Amino acid sequence: MKYTEKISNKLNELLVKNYDAEKGYMNAAENVESPTLKIFFERRATERSEFAKQLRTEILRYGEEPKDSGSFKGTVHRNWMSLKSLLSSNDEEAILEEAIKGEEASLKEYKDILKDKTLPPSIDSMLFKQKNAIQSAINTEKVHEELVS
Repeated sequence: MKYTEKISNKLNELLVKNYDAEKGYMNAAENVESPTLKIFFERRATERSEFAKQLRTEILRYGEEPKDSGSFKGTVHRNWMSLKSLLSSNDEEAILEEAIKGEEASLKEYKDILKDKTLPPSIDSMLFKQKNAIQSAINTEKVHEELVS
């Protein structure tokens, strides 16, 4: 496998995660009553959409093909969030718990990819900023979770 294809494959993994997160956050925004949480989830969805655009741009820059949709695992997670919100009567704490789980999985993937010391500096910098934004979202979600419990 050539170098550019290897990088693009890694970026595609993150791209799919960001598609999943964007859809998950939109789903969460639709299933909460709190205006504050609704706005928070909508902002996270927009942020993840922006991450996806940045990743797509880098993949195209390397002459590779970006993936077009989320993963099966992400679809299952979103469906679980939908089911859980229905069963728990839009329990905001349960929705926040699921959002935290999803973000922690994303954070792990970012950390794993950032261990690769062969990434070009521009990609490394972009991924580092995205990773920090995800960590910040987790911290904020944990604060919200404490407030609604």
